[in-house]
Amino acid sequence: MVTKEMIERQLPYCLAGTKFTNLGEVYEGKVRDNYTRGDTRIIVVTDRLSAFDRVLTKLPFKGQVLNQLATFWFNQTKDIIGNHMIESPDPNVIVGRQCTAMPVEMIVRGYLTGSTTTSAWYNYEKGVRHFCGNVLPEGLKKDQKFENPIITPTTKAELGAHDEMISKEEIVASGLVSKEDFERMAEAALKLYARGVEVAAKQGIILVDTKYEFGKTKDGELILIDEMHTPDSSRFWYADEYEKRFNAGEDQKRIDKDFVRNWYIERGYRGDGEVPQITEDVRVEGARRYVEAYELITGQEFVAEVGDPLPRIEKNLAKYMQ
Repeated sequence: MVTKEMIERQLPYCLAGTKFTNLGEVYEGKVRDNYTRGDTRIIVVTDRLSAFDRVLTKLPFKGQVLNQLATFWFNQTKDIIGNHMIESPDPNVIVGRQCTAMPVEMIVRGYLTGSTTTSAWYNYEKGVRHFCGNVLPEGLKKDQKFENPIITPTTKAELGAHDEMISKEEIVASGLVSKEDFERMAEAALKLYARGVEVAAKQGIILVDTKYEFGKTKDGELILIDEMHTPDSSRFWYADEYEKRFNAGEDQKRIDKDFVRNWYIERGYRGDGEVPQITEDVRVEGARRYVEAYELITGQEFVAEVGDPLPRIEKNLAKYMQ
């Protein structure tokens, strides 16, 4: 059992990044360090936290939570579409098939909510009714469930840039993705979301919205990549409080990274300008919520050790090092 005291002790040992020189070509994303050699990609999930398309802070055990949740979901959904995972040799690492990422992310939304400039509620509240190719009816309320889930694609931004909202028609017309590939991604995304909703419901939680990324292998196979149904890529609510809070016009009880994101918003930060200095108690609570999310979603106890994770990761990746 990971306690608050353990999280506090882990603060000095957050995994900020890796600098392995013998794993292949390296690319540092917002949260993941990627090493590529041949047909294999080694993905080390760090404790970095990003919001508003910026890396803002680090949370203890966050990388392990994200990685182990991704492996959980990849195994739960491999009957719907193939994914990149070959193995997970370390709690913070996935070894996957190398592929070319599709330049569009598929966001599936089941509810009208969100605080960022690309979210459905933020735009709806400002009068937007044509949202990423979807026509939204009048009279909807914050956190209301859509009659059917909607897909709101975004372009994949470079590190430090903002993702841009876009419609299917704009994607196809611009040549970013072919009509056939878009439709295959959309079909898979809706099926993956439905599976996520089903599994989450058994644990008493609601999968509100989520992001999927796809890639193509060298053989042209379209597969699921990156992460899946984690607190970084998804929003979760407690199911037992949804109706009461919705009818009262109250914010939903969340189990995702909105806690940390909202801390920044309350201080006037939405991705531009100077980043406010986050406090240790906020980092600890943010980490506690990540651990809680893992246990709620999977129904399994989260097991971790206090200390520097780098030596363990290096040992577990020894067979891949040259």
